Amino acid sequence: MSVEPALRRKTIALVGLMGAGKSSVGRRLAQALNLPFRDTDEEVERAAGRSVNDIFAELGEQAFRAGERRVIARLLEDPPHVLATGGGAFMSDETRALIKDKAISVWLKADVEVLARRVGRKNDRPLLRGRNPVTTLRELAEVRYPIYAQADITVDSIDTSHAAMVQAIIEALRARLVPEGTAS
Repeated sequence: MSVEPALRRKTIALVGLMGAGKSSVGRRLAQALNLPFRDTDEEVERAAGRSVNDIFAELGEQAFRAGERRVIARLLEDPPHVLATGGGAFMSDETRALIKDKAISVWLKADVEVLARRVGRKNDRPLLRGRNPVTTLRELAEVRYPIYAQADITVDSIDTSHAAMVQAIIEALRARLVPEGTAS
């Protein structure tokens, strides 16, 4: 599949709740578009020299979000890539403005039940520790979905293959970024 240059001109920032597929689908999207992939959680861990869980436990969510904001600002200065953001990153007005200015944002929107099934496979999410995943995700969705809706593009993250999700994102990007009649 050839990729239009228009799809590779700006960083593509994936936003959404935990379990939406930002990292797993993002890696495959980057490969399909022949772009580098960056994961803000991994970059924050590298910058802080400790895990996200440790940052949350030792310094709190506010300190994590401040570091995340700095890392995203730095990453958005790099050449175009696919960026998987943390679930709370887009909630920051400052981070959202940076993404709007320097990237195209794609909300991977999923039903809470689908997310709960996906994140229930692991116990590595600080916001879910010791809590009911469905209840917590429902509470997060209620607060975050209206903000995520400000993303440039929304793609439903459904129970399908990663390849199908990548194709859906590429089609949405193509519809948004490629002038009609110029697609290859």
